[in-house]
Amino acid sequence: MLHLQVFGWYVLIKGKHMSKNTSANRESEPSSHVSRRDFVKASSAVVAGSALISCKAAPRAYAQGSDTIRVGLIGCGGRGTGAAGQALNADEGVVIWAMGDAFADRLERSKKNLVQHAGDRVNVPADRSFTGFDAYQNVIDSDVDVVILATPPHFRPAHLAASVDAGKHTFCEKPMAVDGPGVRSVIDSVKKAKEKNLNLMSGFCWRYSLPERETYRRIHDGAIGDVHCVHTTYHTGTLGQYARKPEWSDTEWQMRNWWHFNWLSGDHIVEQSCHSVDKINWAMQNETPLRATGLGGREVREGPESGNVFDHFAVIYEYPNGARCFNTCRQMPRCSNDNSDYIYGSDGTCMVNGWAPKHIITGKNAWSYDGPTANMYQVEHNELMKALRSGRVINDGDYMTQSTMMSIIGRMAAYTGQTVEWDDAMNSNERLGPSTYGWNDLEVVPVPVPGKSRVIKPQIDESTT
Repeated sequence: MLHLQVFGWYVLIKGKHMSKNTSANRESEPSSHVSRRDFVKASSAVVAGSALISCKAAPRAYAQGSDTIRVGLIGCGGRGTGAAGQALNADEGVVIWAMGDAFADRLERSKKNLVQHAGDRVNVPADRSFTGFDAYQNVIDSDVDVVILATPPHFRPAHLAASVDAGKHTFCEKPMAVDGPGVRSVIDSVKKAKEKNLNLMSGFCWRYSLPERETYRRIHDGAIGDVHCVHTTYHTGTLGQYARKPEWSDTEWQMRNWWHFNWLSGDHIVEQSCHSVDKINWAMQNETPLRATGLGGREVREGPESGNVFDHFAVIYEYPNGARCFNTCRQMPRCSNDNSDYIYGSDGTCMVNGWAPKHIITGKNAWSYDGPTANMYQVEHNELMKALRSGRVINDGDYMTQSTMMSIIGRMAAYTGQTVEWDDAMNSNERLGPSTYGWNDLEVVPVPVPGKSRVIKPQIDESTT
């Protein structure tokens, strides 16, 4: 569960590195103004781990009237393969029906692993195995019922839009986008999924962890009083790299090292520490912050395979009620690690470390979790398949888009050294990466420099908002 991407100055000052040979166009995104008030309104009813919408529809049959649920996997790396395996575990009627990846070797490796896991329930012949930039659309068009999206985050908004437009239920890995235009596209897809009664589950897996669900429920019920401050950490080591092969184009080299390039990953605050940012959002009951101020830089990353991402961030989020929340994250070797949440309220404090595990409330309502635990990744797919069978609908769209945008605004603030207002970030028209794709030359944008990289505020016609 690693990887990265960024919002540096080229995010804010449109990238000029367009592919010369194009094979696919990125989906255009809605251009309407999205304000903080819009987020507050949308998220006010979404304070639990996930949004479960009860529908009166009868239990559904799949695959032309059978009990089979056909799953299409888009993105066959470690996380995608893991999610497909969890889908298989969740329901005996699940089959992997189609698979797609940019690279044939990754697809075949994933298929081999899944066959070893589930045998003939992985029914993916050559004519339902797709590679290249258009593989996602071919998978979606292959008579599947559910789509798993697990490619590098840059591509996720377009893939989600295509899945929802085709009427497919979707498991969408985090983060959902790497820039403001991508988030706005995802917001549009979330709305369409609700209108179509389609399941849309996010990869924000801690929302499906049983201890975390109980802990945050108690916080929301007032166990520590009013929440004044949250500090979440994601302090960990560095990520692996792939040395460049002579036959690889710039694009292939960057995509095979995608967590090191900001246009693909969003940088590690967006790709990895978004889990910790999501827990700030969760503790604050999905309230939208006003603004963010960030620190960050690059101290230990070196060499071309390290791309152009930072190796540490510290972000301050300011809220309308005066609360201030903090996320610190770091990817450095031989340093102390921590992945915890510290929540401070008027009547007590809470400390959460899901890996320890440790879930403790101190103060007036002292408590520690001693209930059941389960693999949160598996719980996600168990609940998704159960919802499909029962005709109920899960839609995580409101909080998943907000947590993604909170991570992005944190990166923007750190890259530029400026305090960034929520609405300016949300409505930015700058996007990371090329708008067309091909296996060709692709310039590596320089590492952003705080104080020199600029935030370009969006030009909004107020008469149309």
